[in-house]
Amino acid sequence: MPRTGQPSARDVEATVRAVSLLDALADGGELGTTELARLTGISASTVSRQLGTLSRLGLVEHVRPTGRYRLGARVLSLANAVLARLDVRDLARPHLERLVDDVGETATLSVPGDRDAITVDFVPTDRYVQGVTRLGRPSVGHASSAGKVLLAFGEVPLPRGRLRAFTPRTIVDAASLAAEIEHVRGAGYAEAIEEREEGLNAIAAPVFGADDRLTAVVALQGPSNRFDRAAIDAARPLLLACAGRISRALGWPGGAATAA
Repeated sequence: MPRTGQPSARDVEATVRAVSLLDALADGGELGTTELARLTGISASTVSRQLGTLSRLGLVEHVRPTGRYRLGARVLSLANAVLARLDVRDLARPHLERLVDDVGETATLSVPGDRDAITVDFVPTDRYVQGVTRLGRPSVGHASSAGKVLLAFGEVPLPRGRLRAFTPRTIVDAASLAAEIEHVRGAGYAEAIEEREEGLNAIAAPVFGADDRLTAVVALQGPSNRFDRAAIDAARPLLLACAGRISRALGWPGGAATAA
């Protein structure tokens, strides 16, 4: 047969059965042969043979005290290999697009830098104003919603001393910033109400990776006369849900983001 470079459309039944068993163990934790046969519809004898092979390959582990089976350490190794090559921008893009469709404001994706969160992607609304958002722009920690998320959930120390005032609303006192960041940790999101640019409001939420560390920040921003308190409150659960979906797609072991 000529090579097409495409995978075969025909299934190998033994492989399909093996994956069914792995899926059942992923959902059920420790299971016995009879339980697996019932859940998958595979005969008990076939299940037993498959488990023997999967155990020798390290994909399944036999728990001797109970006689049951659970996923093996090799599954984690394979999962980590997949997660390591994921580009958070490619993975997050459809979620950002959905968020913009739902809210009608510009969504941004930032990643932690040495001191600031750096914008690596954004999806503009059709009402987007050029110049406010751009790739590579740092999100100043004390004056932006994304920056506050980095300070709250990342590995960046709080700035000390008198802070730069970008607008009359910018937090410039280190003690006030510390209190604000503590609030962000408890709430699970951050706001910046005309704190970096006059006339611009923003809200941001953390994205966590498989290692439970801050991987990215998703934010929404818009003009204060349109993205006002009522609009921000309405957008917040949608933003948190978006950040939660991206986190889970990255393998985050935590639960869904909590809307506050």
